[in-house]
Amino acid sequence: MSGIRTALTSSFRWRSDPPVWPAERTHYADYTSWWREPAILCGVGPALSELFPEITPTVVMGTESRGCLLGPLVAAHLGIGFAEVRKRAERASDDDVWFVRRTPPDYRGRNLELAVRRSAIHVGDQVLFVDDWAASGGQALACQRLVADAEASWLGAAVIVDGLESSSTRRRLNLRAILHLRDLDR
Repeated sequence: MSGIRTALTSSFRWRSDPPVWPAERTHYADYTSWWREPAILCGVGPALSELFPEITPTVVMGTESRGCLLGPLVAAHLGIGFAEVRKRAERASDDDVWFVRRTPPDYRGRNLELAVRRSAIHVGDQVLFVDDWAASGGQALACQRLVADAEASWLGAAVIVDGLESSSTRRRLNLRAILHLRDLDR
């Protein structure tokens, strides 16, 4: 695990936009280089799955967009399938059954509509949620409700960076991470 942690932290950067006013500099996380590094792409699936050595999921779930990048890496490592969660999903037909939930406010204060096809999660499935970053936990909480709607079981949330301020949300989600926000120096 230390090799992937080192690779993630060394290729991570905090960026800032030019300030409109001197005291208003905006900082944001730039981790786009993670997806360019073959060692990270090869190592992140196993590293995320190793956060939960005691469980045996039957499906991995992830949201657009980064969860849909990372989730299949974890699923392929585990030899199981992947359930894609869409934001503002458009239904192709009337017989296309979806579970839909709204998120609590996210880190930008938005409430998003998340949806998963009924056929993607089976009754009794053991679901592991995967994403890149947990800031507010809102998307994971909505996905946890989608899993309950499907009469499946939520095992936990595996993320690259835990930026949650609420330990109760972390416990509720059973969230584990490769890195914590404090590991990414500003």
